[in-house]
Amino acid sequence: MIVQCPHCGTKNRVPAVADGVPNCGNCHQPLPWVTDAGDDDFADVAERASLPVVVDLWATWCGPCRMVSPALEQLARDMAGRIKLVKVDIDRAPKLQERFAVQAVPTLLILRDGKIVARQAGAAPAPALRAWVEKALAGDA
Repeated sequence: MIVQCPHCGTKNRVPAVADGVPNCGNCHQPLPWVTDAGDDDFADVAERASLPVVVDLWATWCGPCRMVSPALEQLARDMAGRIKLVKVDIDRAPKLQERFAVQAVPTLLILRDGKIVARQAGAAPAPALRAWVEKALAGDA
């Protein structure tokens, strides 16, 4: 994935899987880390990530998912270097849908060291999403 640095505007290649935190090759500031995952690569992309991971379990036909997605992507930009956003289309990842018992979309998870530390089903406004993620990162979830 190519990401434009929000600090200097340089375009950077950000892999789905990497050790550490992606930084801009020019200004060395943390980059937003947003990627997709599916049944075959979820373990590598999300569960083995070095950062806490916000998992967005969504579907293309879901209206609330389309409302939440931009807020999550903005959150990933605002919290660059602190979180990784992994988007999973449940229609293309039936094993993950079953594993996480997704009954409503969007369903959001926060993983730390591969373990679920917070879960939320349904859409929420951007400030509520930010508060939920901050609380989970603080260890209060």
